[in-house]
Amino acid sequence: MTLPGWVTRGVGGLRWPDHEVARVQRRTLSVLVVAQSLGGVGITIGIAVASILAEDLSGSESLAGLAQTGQVLGAAVASFLLAHLMGRRGRRPGLVLGYAIGAVGAALAVVAGVVESFVLLIVGATLLGATTAANNQSRYTATDLARPERRARALSLVVWATTIGAVAGPNLTGVAGRTARQLGIPGLTGPFVFGFVGILAAGVVVAVFLRPDPLLVARQAAMARGAAPVLAGTSWGRVRQVLRERPAVRAGVAALSLAHGVMIAVMVMTPLHMHHGGAHLQLIGLVISVHVLGMFALAPLVGWAADRFGRPPMLTVGAGVLFLALLLSGMSPPGASWTIGVGLFLLGLGWSFCTVAASTLVTESSPLDARTDVQGAADLVMGVTAALAGVVAGLVMDGLGYVALNVFAALLVTGVATAAELARRTAGRSVGSVGGPLL
Repeated sequence: MTLPGWVTRGVGGLRWPDHEVARVQRRTLSVLVVAQSLGGVGITIGIAVASILAEDLSGSESLAGLAQTGQVLGAAVASFLLAHLMGRRGRRPGLVLGYAIGAVGAALAVVAGVVESFVLLIVGATLLGATTAANNQSRYTATDLARPERRARALSLVVWATTIGAVAGPNLTGVAGRTARQLGIPGLTGPFVFGFVGILAAGVVVAVFLRPDPLLVARQAAMARGAAPVLAGTSWGRVRQVLRERPAVRAGVAALSLAHGVMIAVMVMTPLHMHHGGAHLQLIGLVISVHVLGMFALAPLVGWAADRFGRPPMLTVGAGVLFLALLLSGMSPPGASWTIGVGLFLLGLGWSFCTVAASTLVTESSPLDARTDVQGAADLVMGVTAALAGVVAGLVMDGLGYVALNVFAALLVTGVATAAELARRTAGRSVGSVGGPLL
């Protein structure tokens, strides 16, 4: 499929030929790669210390997971609100706002550590979640102008870009801690200082360079080929209608949400599991880096496989990898071990398979007039599911231990496998046929 020969651009009769639309897509991907790299630092650099700082400020292991839970819940709410804004104004304003709110959250987390306020830390972590929401919406932005047979690869490229900042982030915890102490503030707040800088830089890159807006170009292209205009704003009724009428969308949302819940539940408690065994901060950061490497580094290969073999098979593969990850991490003793490292890497890899395949499935299975709304609702459900999983993870960890936590997570993976089967029955292996082309 190719785009129409000439695409109307805005009011005033300016028009885009095919090669110009392709150029916009290449530029969009380049900008998103840079922004994701910078934003990845902001998201992940605090992961290795968030639960430790929360336990230090609250004095309770049961409350330690609330910092990450707040970030996940904040990302969930922000995802839907940013999608609403994008539906009205385009991708760029929504992404910039998400990064701006996230930067404020990182700054508040630093202040919380200085004044020793657990409540302020939770508020900061919640606002920091807007950065996650912006990065999540970026993966959908990559598909706005993508050809149907390359949607998963375009989406996965943006997911991969997070590797640069995300892997570097946790490894900067030691340097960030020393920098913070030199500045006269608690060492555990250092990662959030570094995160603030990365998030702010990501917002600037998007604000300056994401022009023209890919979503607006995609909509104008659709109108030029005779498609119905996109409905502005967010319509819960339209989202409910899509979920009711399109089982492939339901399967995609379920797989996306449950896989993310599994990843969050185990990831946020692993630093505590290692800390209780005497592992030092830099080693904990290394394990989290390995985990993040699994999440993002192989995403282009996952995207290629999803385009080549179909979305449902990759969801099934993802579920199998998650099961293996939980088996290895659940066997690991407190402290440092090879099983915890390999288990966390596979946890990230399984998440990557499920996220790339499910996100692409949700996008291509949704009609154009509700696509942005459905994407926002999917990320909202994903975030709420992960937030609840994070809360339960803290309680299970405190009451039953790390092994029980992995058993709990395995129950969620069965839901991912079920969603994969539903997707197989309703979407099959077709690429770009479900829900019609994006343009």
